[in-house]
Amino acid sequence: MRARGRGQVAGPSGGGRDLTVKGGPRCSEGGTQREVSPRLGGVGARRWYVARIGPRGGDWRLELAPAGGIGPGWWNWPRAPDRGKLMESAREMRFPLAAGAPGSKKVQEGSKIQRRGRWRKGKAKASRLSHSMDLHTMTQSLVTLAEDNMAFFSSQGPGETARRLSSVFAGVREQALGLEPTLGRLLSVAHLFDLDTETPANGYRSLVHTARCCLLHLLHKSRHVASNRRSIFFRTSHNLAELEAYLATLTQLRALAYYAQHLLATNQPGRLFFEGDERVTADFLHEYVSLHKGCFYGRCLGFQFTPAIRPFLQTVSVGLVSFGEHYKRNETGLSVTASSLFTGGRFAIDPELRGAEFERIVQNLDVHFWKAFWNITEIQVLSSLANMASATVRVSRVLSLPPTAFEMPLTADPKVTVTISPPLAHTGPGPVLVRLISYDLREGQDSEELSSLVRSEGPRSLELRSRPQQAPRSRRLVVHIHGGGFVAQTSKSHEPYLKSWAQELGAPILSIDYSLAPEAPFPRALEECFYAYCWAVKHCALLGSTGERICLAGDSAGGNLCFTVSLRAAAYGVRVPDGIMAAYPATMLQATASPSRLLSLMDPLLPLSMLSKCVNAYAGGVTEDHSDSDQKALGVMGLVQRDTALLFRDLRLGASSWLNSFLELSGHKSHSNSVPVAEPMRCSVSETALAQPEGPLGMDSLKGLTLHDLSLRGSSETPDTPELSLSAGARGHSTPSAVNFLLRPEDTSEESEAGDELSTKDRVQGVCAAFPEGFHPRRSSHGAKRMTLYSSPIVKNPFMSPLLAPDSMLQTLPPVHIVACALDPMLDDSVMFARRLRSLSQPVTLRVVEDLPHGFLGLAALCRETRQAAALCVERIRLILNPPGPPV
Repeated sequence: MRARGRGQVAGPSGGGRDLTVKGGPRCSEGGTQREVSPRLGGVGARRWYVARIGPRGGDWRLELAPAGGIGPGWWNWPRAPDRGKLMESAREMRFPLAAGAPGSKKVQEGSKIQRRGRWRKGKAKASRLSHSMDLHTMTQSLVTLAEDNMAFFSSQGPGETARRLSSVFAGVREQALGLEPTLGRLLSVAHLFDLDTETPANGYRSLVHTARCCLLHLLHKSRHVASNRRSIFFRTSHNLAELEAYLATLTQLRALAYYAQHLLATNQPGRLFFEGDERVTADFLHEYVSLHKGCFYGRCLGFQFTPAIRPFLQTVSVGLVSFGEHYKRNETGLSVTASSLFTGGRFAIDPELRGAEFERIVQNLDVHFWKAFWNITEIQVLSSLANMASATVRVSRVLSLPPTAFEMPLTADPKVTVTISPPLAHTGPGPVLVRLISYDLREGQDSEELSSLVRSEGPRSLELRSRPQQAPRSRRLVVHIHGGGFVAQTSKSHEPYLKSWAQELGAPILSIDYSLAPEAPFPRALEECFYAYCWAVKHCALLGSTGERICLAGDSAGGNLCFTVSLRAAAYGVRVPDGIMAAYPATMLQATASPSRLLSLMDPLLPLSMLSKCVNAYAGGVTEDHSDSDQKALGVMGLVQRDTALLFRDLRLGASSWLNSFLELSGHKSHSNSVPVAEPMRCSVSETALAQPEGPLGMDSLKGLTLHDLSLRGSSETPDTPELSLSAGARGHSTPSAVNFLLRPEDTSEESEAGDELSTKDRVQGVCAAFPEGFHPRRSSHGAKRMTLYSSPIVKNPFMSPLLAPDSMLQTLPPVHIVACALDPMLDDSVMFARRLRSLSQPVTLRVVEDLPHGFLGLAALCRETRQAAALCVERIRLILNPPGPPV
């Protein structure tokens, strides 16, 4: 009997592979041979055969065919009872199939796609099962695995690695058991702070979700260790470093949970933002900012976000610390960017070093650094690359609106007009820049009047092409206000997704380039945005719109300005927009704390000190003044106008620094042979770490130290230890800097300092009383020694903090649509603002997207999740521009 059969055999990655099994003659030993080869194997395929040695009824086994083959012929297919044994044997052997055969290439590619699909489905199913676990089940599973791993490594002898693994699993068990009851209490009351039952979102829920993500990572890692700890391929050092990093993260999250519980106990019922004694707020924030943050920026960077976003966050963090290494080294602009490319390698391969340097930078550098770093996206080369991947539009032009007053009719009585004056605050009258984007060339957009306002922006400023006829004016118009913390970016950074909006909405978009802080603090930006909005309403025909429906849209700081522009329009009595779409807006800039603001401790895009510096700059607070122009962060034009000789010098120094750092990290260069640098340069964390003496364990690199050793090293620093954040020429008198959200330093006398230290110490002990006995979170070594509350009255202005506006002002707002992020430190701003509007019976909707960071609109092309979130924003705008008709 001759037969052919097909079956599934597991390959090296665990997926199934299609096989063709053919029958053949018997062996001389009395057994039977079978050949198993890949489908369409062809020349070069590895051939396997099944041999049964001995009488009939014996066992089958798989063997590799000899070089000369096993002979031609068709062989008998084994009996039914033996087929299962054959396939089971094949699965156990997991033999690889051949590659490279021309005839099987398409089949192999299809098989790879199928295996990848099955792997993704299995992973998604496992993830759903894990996320569906309740908190108690997850904690008990983690504790059980931790105890099992702890017992295993405790029995492996007195080795250092086994001792550290046993210790880290003991720490995981302790922190998980201590964290569970606190998270349970927060979760039991979290529903009281939701907008409604359909929108379960607030800072307490986000904090619990973040802790669950950390517990899930530890659960998966503990399972991996338990399954592979006996394997010779078990990566002991890698898994130990991962476990120690997530243990440190879990410890800090436990501290944040206690802080949230303290907020819950001391705050007024139903309020997310703390309202009470300013001294208590100051002490609370002082204690909060003293926590260690480096663990969130190393191996655990972005653990709370969707996995698709983490590579981008790692790239940003490496770029930021590399940029910070060269900032203020008498290098500016493009030279800093070029040098950073050569020195970023060590931060990419050493997560612990990256985390420590990230913490130092965000704690100590001023607002000018953030302005320079964020404005990298404004460079012509990078913006051109981003626009190449975006939609192609017919019109993209920058307009300069002249600072002349004009009249606007009142909404209540169109026969009466009001004068709209040009912006005057701080710098006097000046033009306002706007960018007009339209997918189609519409009537009015090529008029002489509009062309006279065009400002040249280079070869890409005008994207007009010949077309037989123009499209009619749209009934709709979108006025956009970009984000950037009030201090950075322009419409050019947001142009890629604005082009997509123009295509999908079929409406022209006018994006306002308002003046930025600290050079133009509040209310300059508000005045310019209001002036540009009124100009667009009056001259909508020039923009290609009839102005029947107008939507105000903005993100982050732009969302704040959307609300305040509408409030100002209502105060003037002119037309307010038909609706507002605000993505992750900031509505509360007053000195206060909330559960979602606790997330700024670990957010790589909105760290705590950066929020402080941006708000301080917008409020007109004192910023660090650098008298040396070479050490100031340059603007957009300064980033591209660099001297060629200076650029090549920086490239040479950057390449040398990159090579030396790799040689030092790999041990090929001794410390005694290091050559001092001629120029005064700031010592980075990496340079200081390499120069420090060996620790008690004989390890001279931060990467090799345990968390306990790092904490001992950080706590045992003395004034003789080299400072990590100052240049060699400035290691004398240090000046405090604003390092916390809504806190800033003030000069006081020595007597008041001593008194404040004693009173602050006593009050902070009260804040720390929220910690159970025996729990001690890690402390930061980069924070300020003393801080006082920054309580400028201007932050309470409703045109700066719209959440604080009286009811009579909020009732003048049009329908509001808010799109927020569940893991955003500004989440509570959106929730509380929506709750206030809902209590006033104002039309408002709140949609919260999961697992995405603040600023996802700028990442719309990055992954599926960001595209879906950006599409949600477009849907909200479409509801404003095309309201649903009344039911028939």
